Amino acid sequence: MLPYEEQAYKELELWKKKTLKKPGFFDLASKGIQNRLNKLIPEKVHNAITVAIEKMIKAVLFGAKYVTKKPRVDSSLQLREAFVKERIQFYRKTASAEGAVTGAGGFLLGLAEFPVLIGIKMKLLFDIAALYGYDVKDYRERLYILYIFQLAFSSQQGRIRVFKQISDWNSYIGSLPEDVDQFDWRTFQQEYRDYIDLAKMAQLIPVIGAVVGAIVNYKLIDKLGETAMNCYRMRKISSLKIINQVKKSKF
Repeated sequence: MLPYEEQAYKELELWKKKTLKKPGFFDLASKGIQNRLNKLIPEKVHNAITVAIEKMIKAVLFGAKYVTKKPRVDSSLQLREAFVKERIQFYRKTASAEGAVTGAGGFLLGLAEFPVLIGIKMKLLFDIAALYGYDVKDYRERLYILYIFQLAFSSQQGRIRVFKQISDWNSYIGSLPEDVDQFDWRTFQQEYRDYIDLAKMAQLIPVIGAVVGAIVNYKLIDKLGETAMNCYRMRKISSLKIINQVKKSKF
């Protein structure tokens, strides 16, 4: 591998260790509190939230094919990631500005921001997929985006589970649901809500809401960008290793 690819591989391995780290006391305690709170919420409310988030995600995930960039071809990993980092920076600024505006606007604007922020996150993932050379018109690539989203915004237990599902994507593809309706939307929405609830609730507090909204949104996009880069690195670096092995075998 080239020097940049070797460095990317080292960063990937460090990210894997962090992702697969066993849940600590704080992780388990936080998840336990969230689970107890979720049990206090009526089933009708859970169902309503699940349907709402499912529809929001589907609208962006399966309705954006006409605004999706074509996959980038014949580029080095270094060049691809230079463009990826630029996109992450752009969306960090966009989400941060949006969070500041809605945070300053109070409770109603804070609620209205929820679908907007999901849209920003999904558009970032579409751009990153294309820059790594993957065609998101393919249903399986859109599901991969969904798993990246879930990996980024889950509890430590949830991250370990999702990582194991997608770490060997080519093998896992065979077990994917034929219909996106078969995806576990209930777990998806609960993990996402639990991950961002405390941070986003502070955004609704008068006076400090604007500052909190800007910082929280910036960090959420940063987290998503880091997760997406490493998820696609797993696939790209794996492909590079196979290519290098084939080249060596010819000599």
